[in-house]
Amino acid sequence: MAVKTSTLDGGVGLIEVKGSLAGGEETDQLRRAVAGFADRNYDKLIVDLSGVTYMNSTAIGVLVGAHTSYTRKGWKVKLTGLNKNIDSIFVITKLSLVFDVHDSLDEAKVSFT
Repeated sequence: MAVKTSTLDGGVGLIEVKGSLAGGEETDQLRRAVAGFADRNYDKLIVDLSGVTYMNSTAIGVLVGAHTSYTRKGWKVKLTGLNKNIDSIFVITKLSLVFDVHDSLDEAKVSFT
């Protein structure tokens, strides 16, 4: 499991997640990455889940928390790279109606303009 952070043109924060998000240290890494961008006032954030093989409810809670805190500030969080299983979870739970989900990183980047 790895969480990599970087910045893109236009002041967009990017979090790339690889592996399983099963509620342990890997989920804490994701939480810290989100908090790090928020602490530095990045008002646009993309979370790339294309490398995620599994996600449990704790990890989904981290994403919901990120969405909530960003939205309250008028900031934006976008998701990209949901595989078929994770996308199904988002559809069943109706989170696909809450999150701005894109098929590719490029689509997510362009959506900020």
